[in-house]
Amino acid sequence: MVAPFVEPRPADWVLLAVLRPAWAYRLELTLLTVLAAVYLWLGNRLGREDADRLIVGAAFVIALLGWTREPLARSLARSHIRRRWALACRHAELASRNDRVPWVMRCALTRAGEQLRVRLPAGSQVPDLENASERLAAFLGVREVRVTRDPGNAGYARVVILRRDPLADPVPIPWPLAQAGHCSLWQPIPVGEDEDGNQVEILLPERNLLLGAEPGGGKSTVAQLLIAAAALDASAKLVLFDPKLVELWVWQGCADRLVGPNVEEAIEVLKGLIGELDDRYLTLLANRARKVVPGDGLPLYLVVIEELAYFTNGPDRKASAAFSVLLRDFVARGRAAGMVTVATTQKPSADVVPTYLRDLFGFRWALRCSTPEASDTILGRGWASQGYSAASIDPTTRGVGLLLQEGGVPVRLRSCYLDDLHLAELARRAEHLRGTTRPEAPTLRLLDGYRMTEPVLVGELLPGVLQEIIDRAGPGYDRWMELVA
Repeated sequence: MVAPFVEPRPADWVLLAVLRPAWAYRLELTLLTVLAAVYLWLGNRLGREDADRLIVGAAFVIALLGWTREPLARSLARSHIRRRWALACRHAELASRNDRVPWVMRCALTRAGEQLRVRLPAGSQVPDLENASERLAAFLGVREVRVTRDPGNAGYARVVILRRDPLADPVPIPWPLAQAGHCSLWQPIPVGEDEDGNQVEILLPERNLLLGAEPGGGKSTVAQLLIAAAALDASAKLVLFDPKLVELWVWQGCADRLVGPNVEEAIEVLKGLIGELDDRYLTLLANRARKVVPGDGLPLYLVVIEELAYFTNGPDRKASAAFSVLLRDFVARGRAAGMVTVATTQKPSADVVPTYLRDLFGFRWALRCSTPEASDTILGRGWASQGYSAASIDPTTRGVGLLLQEGGVPVRLRSCYLDDLHLAELARRAEHLRGTTRPEAPTLRLLDGYRMTEPVLVGELLPGVLQEIIDRAGPGYDRWMELVA
């Protein structure tokens, strides 16, 4: 159907040229009217010169005082945003047949830009607004416009206007628990801040977390936060798998087991965890309980597996398959028994991490990925097409990623950061809290021009690592290393 041509009437010109602009600038016109009325009243009472001085002085006071300046500035900014939004919708051809555009019901200013609650006119739908997001962003001159449907009412939409990237700040975000004397793994763990500056937390009991990113994306940094929280809980048990040996060595004094690049040893440790799992379910059965809860005497277990692909897709296919089957059983049954698994990997695709294992992780955290398909592999199929793609993250913004928690949508956040000095301090504090402080040990230094920036404590080396270094050096190892008491 083609709409018939309507000849504009004088009333239409009055509406378009006078009434509509006046309604768009209603806040500014109201302020000017009030100011003019006050000025005339003061002029009649005090005289023009005194009225001028009083008005100018009041303007300076309003500009200097934050509790008067900031609300006025926010109100004027919201009015400007509403006008620009209405013009953008008209230029994006979103006006309805009766000349109505999506109307801003609520406007909140955020660090990244603005967040709007928009009511759609009759005959419009959220997908129309979604499809026009690029045209809206181009007219408004912003980085991005994100549109999501209100889950409770199809006639409303949530619009996020991003003018800047608040997560690109080069200053690291300190971890709120860095100075804590102790904490509980049963409580939410702060892990970062979202685009609005709100603290993001993770509640680990009865959950499992899969961390994925390209090399150097910050997976180990996030895992260290969770391990530090568990280490500061004296009742929690730590079991760590670190095939690179250098990522998690600082927690050796706090961990019940620390497995290196040995798949056979990892299988034995995993069998022991499954044995503990079976014992716990027998205990729950005897007490007529369905799951572990705080105060029942059963400590939480945190099992962290660095570079999951090393154990599930190694050169020994038989051992890797055995590890995958055992880990699937442990992850599937460990939630109710208070045994949490956190795994990191570069690419959790089906050829690296079996699908039957990957799908058991309810929490997904995707840091920088190279392709949208890789992002969907971590978060789940379809999120990239909805605008949640870790491939769009700037490679220079380390620690920025998308966190998907059960029953929600991915949240874009930047993780907290702990450097090596803070990690060492937290590890010493956790060892003292757990009563596992180790005595000072000899140090290992390299000779003949090969020297390390800091000597390594022999007591901090994994069992067998020192002997392996000596064996690889050969008979002349004394030329390369010395033990200093």
